[in-house]
Amino acid sequence: MEALDIARWQFGITTVYHFIFVPLTIGLSLLVAIMQTTAVASKDPDRKDAWTRMTKFFGSMLIVNFGIGIATGIVQEFQFGLNWSEYARYVGDVFGAPLALEGLAAFFLESVFLGLWIFGWGKMPERIHLLTIWAVAIGTMLSAYFIIAANSFMQHPVGALLNPETGRAELDPSQGSLLAVLTNITTLAAFPHVISGAWLVAAAFVTGIASWHMVRHHIKAREHGLETAEGADHHHAAKDLFRPVVRFGVVAMFASALVLVVSGDFQAKIMFEQQPMKMASAEALCTTQESAPFSILAVGGPDAFSTDCDGVTHLIEIPYVTAILATNDPGATLQGVDDLNAQYKEEFGETVTDIHGQEIAADYRPNLFVTYWSFRLMMGLAAFSGVLALWALWVTRGRGDSARTTGSKAFQWFAVLSIPMPFLANSAGWVFTEMGRQPWVVHPNPDDPTVRLMTTQAVSNHPAWMVATSLIAFTLVYGVLAVVWFQMMRRAALKGVPLPKRDPETDELDTPTLSFDY
Repeated sequence: MEALDIARWQFGITTVYHFIFVPLTIGLSLLVAIMQTTAVASKDPDRKDAWTRMTKFFGSMLIVNFGIGIATGIVQEFQFGLNWSEYARYVGDVFGAPLALEGLAAFFLESVFLGLWIFGWGKMPERIHLLTIWAVAIGTMLSAYFIIAANSFMQHPVGALLNPETGRAELDPSQGSLLAVLTNITTLAAFPHVISGAWLVAAAFVTGIASWHMVRHHIKAREHGLETAEGADHHHAAKDLFRPVVRFGVVAMFASALVLVVSGDFQAKIMFEQQPMKMASAEALCTTQESAPFSILAVGGPDAFSTDCDGVTHLIEIPYVTAILATNDPGATLQGVDDLNAQYKEEFGETVTDIHGQEIAADYRPNLFVTYWSFRLMMGLAAFSGVLALWALWVTRGRGDSARTTGSKAFQWFAVLSIPMPFLANSAGWVFTEMGRQPWVVHPNPDDPTVRLMTTQAVSNHPAWMVATSLIAFTLVYGVLAVVWFQMMRRAALKGVPLPKRDPETDELDTPTLSFDY
């Protein structure tokens, strides 16, 4: 393998790995903030105690996830200068601005206030302390916005001009400069989609864990008997502690799914305009077609794992859907992969000069197999959350004294199985976004294609063995971190919430302190 291929593998592995933690931190910080708000606003002492327990329970997992996310995120920016120095040289003046804002504004905001939230329990006024977790939630979303703004410049460059003397893209007031980068239509479309995806991750996480404990306590209550003190405690935990959180998680899943679908449709329409090759590859639409259907299942020819459209056969299709997704017109004509490739060769050239000064044949098609299936995995894996939400609503139906819990083992384990599915769907979405953009690292803006850079021109001129060494080292270290993270999160999740006890003298509940094991 060449240094380019190894560098791409390294960036892909470290990015997908880092993105395990990012959506959970973004989504969970918001859900924990809502939990604490519910606790603070509650007048009933029992309800206040229940939601405070849930806040601290899920807050302990937020802390662990946040810490690991920091450790893995630092590596990302170093790679731009080490493995992708030509990219950094070309767009550093533009790309560095939103990254600097993310570090100086958003990251410090969430880090400082997370510290205040952790150590401020019982030491700060209740409502002031509540504001600290809301600052964390806002900081995580602000951080996401700046990162998405930087990535959106790679998808659709705006606000910059190519300086012919330096050969670099530079922010330019005549193009809107940094403001144009931060208000890029691609950013405005991607941000709600990414954030709602993060909410779905956290909502499934909360619902899955709460469902597991609800079933566990339901079973224990029946084993001990509701007439016994221990059985009554477990029944209280199932019905009054975990059932409300299950229902809360379901509402969060429905809300995030609604934003996800609406924003996804808007973003897809923009991508059909800005990157028609990506979207044609997502449908394995090889030739220009009128009233294009949506492909449910397609098989490829002998070169289907690369960029070749030859031999692609669509087995299951839904008529008109792709045309409607692209333009809202079922009769619209959409360009195919092969026709777009020919058009780009005419516009951008039959050859490209790589970092070694060699002319190589240009191919403007992304990997067809990866683009097609990552698009479907993104949508298909998210469907698990829908099934979980509907099932959870059914088993927890009723109000007041008729409110139900369940002892179904099938539901319990499906809830656990559903937890990683939105994580995987998010990762598949980013694989589609980045792989579908290839062979560009900075995709040309259709309105002004002067600012553009191909991936083969962006990599550092390192020997392959050097990049392979760092790839192996990072993979091993990240593997160890993955085991540590999983064990800490599993331990925190299994630990559950202590059953409420009242002080016999004061009749006050023993609300636990915020803590986590390591």
